[in-house]
Amino acid sequence: MAIKIDKKITAYEVKKDEVTPAESNVVHMHEKLERPETLIGSTYKIKTPLTEHALYVTINDIVLNPGTEHEKRRPFEIFINSKSMDHFQWIVALTRIISAVFRKGGDATFLVEELRSVFDPRGGYFKKGKYTPSLVAEIGDAIECHMKMIGMIRTEEPDEAQQKFIADKLAAHQSRKNAAASTDDNGGFPAEAQLCAKCSNKAVIKMDGCMTCLNCGDSKCG
Repeated sequence: MAIKIDKKITAYEVKKDEVTPAESNVVHMHEKLERPETLIGSTYKIKTPLTEHALYVTINDIVLNPGTEHEKRRPFEIFINSKSMDHFQWIVALTRIISAVFRKGGDATFLVEELRSVFDPRGGYFKKGKYTPSLVAEIGDAIECHMKMIGMIRTEEPDEAQQKFIADKLAAHQSRKNAAASTDDNGGFPAEAQLCAKCSNKAVIKMDGCMTCLNCGDSKCG
């Protein structure tokens, strides 16, 4: 709405948004936030066919605004340990950079896609029916798993219609073949299943003339 000013303007003042005391006391993640004496952590084991020894990824979290409605659990630092010293230099560099991003604040979920997009020139590998392009990508999977656990990333589950569709397709396929013989070492999916471009799981089979993924429900016909 336009307001007509009839008098000469002699002074003005910019109105600022009022901040309530409760909002002003909310602590957000930032790089100058001091490390508490105790942090909550989780450790994830990574065993790949590319390395002789397993890697152990530990992510420690800080709890912001504990006991209030603004309470949040956010990753603060990451460590990767292994008996093997083959990748020591780049692992130390990677953990320091990731930890710095964690402490910087803001949305750190982009790290997952950045790490998962790294491909090994020697080729990737299948693990429980899912294709992993590199060891770095599997570290990204571990970070994604942790972020889902603390609520930073929402788990995208198929809706009821997709779940019913997948269950019907899987049941129809298993009724044709012996499940025990056809799902050996492939994450519970048929051995002849192909790689799904959407979820990277080896779970795509041809049924009723359609290439259908039994993991995420993606279908060329749907």
